Amino acid sequence: MDGVSSTALLVSVLRRFGLQPRFVVPRRMEDGYGLSRSAIDRALERGKPDLFIALDCGTNSLDEVAYLIGQGIDVLVVDHHRSKETPLSQGILINPHVNSVAGDDAWRNLCTVGLVFKLAHGLLKLMRAENHPVALALKLRDYLDLAAMGTVADLVPLTGENRILARYGLRILQSCERPGVRALMDVAGVKTDHAIMPVDISFRLGPRINASGRLADAALSVELLLSDDDQFCRETARQLDVFNRERQDIERQITEEAEKMIESQFMDWPGIVLFGENWHPGVVGIVAGRVTRKYNRPCVVLGNEGEFAKGSGRSVNGVNLVEVLGTCSDKLTSWGGHPMAVGVSLAKIHLDEFRTRFADGVRAAAGGDLIEANLTISAWLTPEQIKEKLMDELETLQPFGQGNPEPVFGIRGVVLRQRPDVFKQMHFRFHFDDANGRRLFGVAWKMADRLPPTGVPLDFAVELAWNHFNDRKLLQLELIDWRVSE
Repeated sequence: MDGVSSTALLVSVLRRFGLQPRFVVPRRMEDGYGLSRSAIDRALERGKPDLFIALDCGTNSLDEVAYLIGQGIDVLVVDHHRSKETPLSQGILINPHVNSVAGDDAWRNLCTVGLVFKLAHGLLKLMRAENHPVALALKLRDYLDLAAMGTVADLVPLTGENRILARYGLRILQSCERPGVRALMDVAGVKTDHAIMPVDISFRLGPRINASGRLADAALSVELLLSDDDQFCRETARQLDVFNRERQDIERQITEEAEKMIESQFMDWPGIVLFGENWHPGVVGIVAGRVTRKYNRPCVVLGNEGEFAKGSGRSVNGVNLVEVLGTCSDKLTSWGGHPMAVGVSLAKIHLDEFRTRFADGVRAAAGGDLIEANLTISAWLTPEQIKEKLMDELETLQPFGQGNPEPVFGIRGVVLRQRPDVFKQMHFRFHFDDANGRRLFGVAWKMADRLPPTGVPLDFAVELAWNHFNDRKLLQLELIDWRVSE
């Protein structure tokens, strides 16, 4: 999503200046991740450009950049990925983690689309100083929707400038004048009659845009964001929706197999590496996120690609995956990413040794074996305090996300008088009354296997949300966890 939104933003701005930049998006199954030689060769098929720009990749692509420069092509890399390897020395590199300068803290956590937004801003200022008519007319705020989509989806901290990009970008997304985004929102069921939230990007728009890159060609998603053709946008959005359903089916099957593997072989391991011969490398990152959250330990999930195992890893708070992989790098053919999310490729013959060394690296990083997950309660409330006024105050803290998590509230002594209502065999609804007899309603997602008892005082950990249904707005508690009151 970060790469797709970055590409769409930069191509769109350059087109406004009368340029016609070509763009190529790496195909995961053919080109792998990042600035690979095969992706470069495909980009050069129609001739050599004067300037080659790599977005959301390239920081560690020393050989590939040297190959381009050797052909007389200038190279600009805009990226935010970290690595323990020697960073790029040729070409121009914009990366706030590699080129760390005192006073740059405000921009340190920008993802690539945030950096591209800054690059476009710099270009506009330069051209406005020359009284360029396009620069004087172009409003960069119109591109904040793309900046918000990439920033939210890439899980960078939603603080500082990222918070500004996300908060105001969500407002631009609300008005939704980009035909491709409008079509995508239609198929994803995102309604514009109430506030669009980061969750709409994370769980509705983002997965559909990512699905094309996981199962087909991510260039399709870039074309969607750039197009002004309503019919093309509607057809492409429907195609992405089909890809997303297919991705969900594949992911569900792999997740079930991964969980069985963990519970039968790796429950005592502090860090886990999983591999399946029949697993699709394009969806294993989502599986890694799921099993990491469920078992509260860093997990790398790898799919099959010939003689190589390729996939993604996700981490938990307190364990920097970039540093952990640095201890295993001699066994990896390629790797890189963020402290919380990485991409990995290695020869299958090294799987066993990588599995052992990864677990050792996690143990060292965590200072011992990982402990049971903790749930931090932001504040304890009485049911009587959960009112519209509180919801209005919470609204000022939006957008919630990485680095600015949604507050989880505790409620003591809740007594359910009726058995929770299970639906879709996975979730349940519940309700209870406050001291004034006012009824509060709630839902618990994927917790049907843990129904709370009735007639017993319970402590609830909940998030608060508005549920929009049939033109009504209902205050709803979303249950995160429960325990019997002490």
